[in-house]
Amino acid sequence: MARGGQGLARVAVVVRAGAAPLWWLGVLAAGIGVLVPGLTGRRIGVLAGAALFIVAAAVVASVRRRRYTALARSAGRAGKHDVLQDRAVTLRNWRRGHRWWLLLGFLAALGSAFAVPAAAGLLMAGCGVGLWLKSAWIGRREQVGEALLWVRVDWLARGSGRPAGKGVRAYRSTGIAAGDAAPGGARRKTAELV
Repeated sequence: MARGGQGLARVAVVVRAGAAPLWWLGVLAAGIGVLVPGLTGRRIGVLAGAALFIVAAAVVASVRRRRYTALARSAGRAGKHDVLQDRAVTLRNWRRGHRWWLLLGFLAALGSAFAVPAAAGLLMAGCGVGLWLKSAWIGRREQVGEALLWVRVDWLARGSGRPAGKGVRAYRSTGIAAGDAAPGGARRKTAELV
């Protein structure tokens, strides 16, 4: 890394990194959980799971928005020596840092199916949807401000998963075409690459 430069990860990519694993593990756990009659019965389990799905998606999508907004408002421009981390590297770091939590959550969701079928799996899936919604919200802010938001890699908490955590003091910003991820953290289409 060049002298004075920092490694920067896209905020939206870090937020979005957990969405797919939570969604797919949750759907898998819910699908397996439906096969178990459970103590409450399948109907009650699925209805409870649907309610948990909606609540989890809403809570995860809205939590800490003020903090994200404040950090985005005070973002300074990235320097010429800053190194922009690839989307794939950010995703890999997040998933490596959280793999055991994801596994434990999946196993807990499977185990809880013996009491309330499918409910915990749908809760996990709802958390994944909430992360997608939050990354889309960040993407809309990036498009309106015509600036992508980045966070220093060394300020992210262990496991690379807290872009609005206490250790993050400020964001950096770049032009909308920087990096290999579109606003919101999705993979940039090849035609969009500059």
